Formats: sequence, C-alpha cells, structure tokens
Amino acid sequence: MEILNEYKKNIYRVSLVFLIILSLYFAVRFLSEFKSYSMIGSKEISTVTLSGHGEVFAVPDIASIYFTISKESKTVKEAQTLVAEVEKKSLDFLKENNVLEKDIKTSDASFSPKYEYRYDTKIMIPCTQYSCPPNSRSVIVGYVASESITVKIRNTDDVGKIMQGLGTLGVSDLSGPNFSIDNEDGLKAEARKKAIDDAKEKARVLAKDLGVRLGKITSFNESGDYPMPMYAKTMMAEGVSNDFTPAEIPKGENTINSDVTITYEIW
Repeated sequence: MEILNEYKKNIYRVSLVFLIILSLYFAVRFLSEFKSYSMIGSKEISTVTLSGHGEVFAVPDIASIYFTISKESKTVKEAQTLVAEVEKKSLDFLKENNVLEKDIKTSDASFSPKYEYRYDTKIMIPCTQYSCPPNSRSVIVGYVASESITVKIRNTDDVGKIMQGLGTLGVSDLSGPNFSIDNEDGLKAEARKKAIDDAKEKARVLAKDLGVRLGKITSFNESGDYPMPMYAKTMMAEGVSNDFTPAEIPKGENTINSDVTITYEIW
C-alpha cells in the first residue's frame, strides 16, 4: 500500500511539472502572438530612415562615333549610288582599323526630293527662311540621299585616328566620341553595396546615440545616377586634311553613383 501511494505521488509530481511547462509554453506563445497582433494594428511603430551614397570610378572602354553620308543628284538612283561609294570606302577603312562588323550599324537611311520655286520655266527662285515668292510653283530639281551610321570603337586609343580618317573620305558630318563603359552591371552592383554599407553604418551610429535598438528593415529604395556619356568636341568632315595629325582624345573617368534609403524599426 505504501508503495502504491509513493507511485501516485510521483505520478502527481511529474504531471504537475508537465502542466507547468505546458502552461509556460502557451503563455509565451500567447504573448508573442499578442505582441505581433498589436504591432500589426498599431500605428505607433517607431522607425528611422537613413540614406546612403556609393560611387565607383571607371575609365571608359568604349567609344561611339556617328557620321552621315549625304549626296545630291538628278535621280534617286544616282544619289544613292554616290552614297554607296562613300559608304564602301568608310566601311573598308573601319575594318582596316580593326573595327568589328557587328559594331557598325546603320541607324537611318533616306532620300528626299529637292525643290526650287520658279515664276516661269527659265527663272528659279528659292524660298527664303520666311516665305516663298508669290505666284510661284515648286519644281523638283534633284534628290538627296543620306545614310547615318553609328560605330562602336573598342580600342579607345584609336578614336582620334579613325575620326580623322573618316573625315577625309567624303562623309557629310562626323560627331563624337561618346565614351562609355561596355559592361556596367558589376560596377552598378559595387556602387549599390557601398551605398547600403554607408546607410547601415549611419543607422548603427544613430541607434547608439539614441539608445535604441535597430529592428527589421521595413523599406528599401535605390536611385542611381549611372554613367552619363562623355562627349568630345564634334569633328566636322569638311576641311579635314590628310596631313593632319590625329589628336589624342582624353577619355577621363565615368562616375557610377548609387543612392539608397533604408527604413528600420527601432525599439
């Protein structure tokens, strides 16, 4: 009988301990759920927002130049033939200077009639900037064909030489170069990381000064001032001499910026 009573006491003790542990578990769960519910419904959650800035400098490794070939003749076919002749010379020159075919692109090709105004069949009077002669009629006297080409130069040290060479081949105008970076994704990521690290450090210092703890991040935003193209002075084809020594064109540096804002809960 005594053994049975001792056994019952042990069962009671174990059950009591189990009930206490179970009660504590549910109490913790209840407080946690209640706290979470209160936070969701509350508008008084304290937050702090910090900004961060990061920038990366890189020397451009790509240059883009642009030129137009424009020719005038009595017929469309003749004008287009004249354009094609200059285009072939230009393309051959570019290939001789190691410009890849995939980096040469026609951006526009067109032709249009050229008009003059006349009173009769003998006298031709062009329009002025502001008006055309009264009682005149327009007459087609020829056609203008043109083609615009964009060239990407991967060896930026050759930019001056290539632009000077194209200027002697009869292109109508020549502009550029536009210096840029071929693969910017890695540099953008690097600038973003610097900006995030900057914001985190500011948040850490501010939390210490305020005597609070940082909680979870509630929002993140990024804006970037990614590299703007750098343009050298425009080179006009007219008046370029074969004896002219190509100038070295400074490439400078492009700056890739990233600005972020991070909002933290604070406790």
